[in-house]
Amino acid sequence: MFDQMKSMGAIAGLLRDKERLRETVERVKENLDRSRVVGEAGGGAVVVTVTGRAKVISVEFSPALCAGMASDDESRALAESLMAEATNEALEKAQAVMREEFAGAARELGLPDMPGLSGMEGLLGA
Repeated sequence: MFDQMKSMGAIAGLLRDKERLRETVERVKENLDRSRVVGEAGGGAVVVTVTGRAKVISVEFSPALCAGMASDDESRALAESLMAEATNEALEKAQAVMREEFAGAARELGLPDMPGLSGMEGLLGA
């Protein structure tokens, strides 16, 4: 119970300093926009790069995979599966980067470790 009251006090103090909160959120956005993570599948046959905010930047296919996609339905299905796998891996990494960034910002703002803090993605906007 004491920890909850301490958390509420920290949040109340932060709400009184809205400028500091705004600056921190903007810095987190910029850091996440600059960060890049990569997901791979099929031994590098598909490489997907996303930002820390989970925006897909690029999707690369190996020449061998591209040649195979044109040959038959089974090869295309494999390519689609590899693309999904690489994208999901990249997005999972982006979520981890986001959690780390939020945790660092929370520590900087004097907020204790609070469950659900990683759900602050809504602060980032679209």
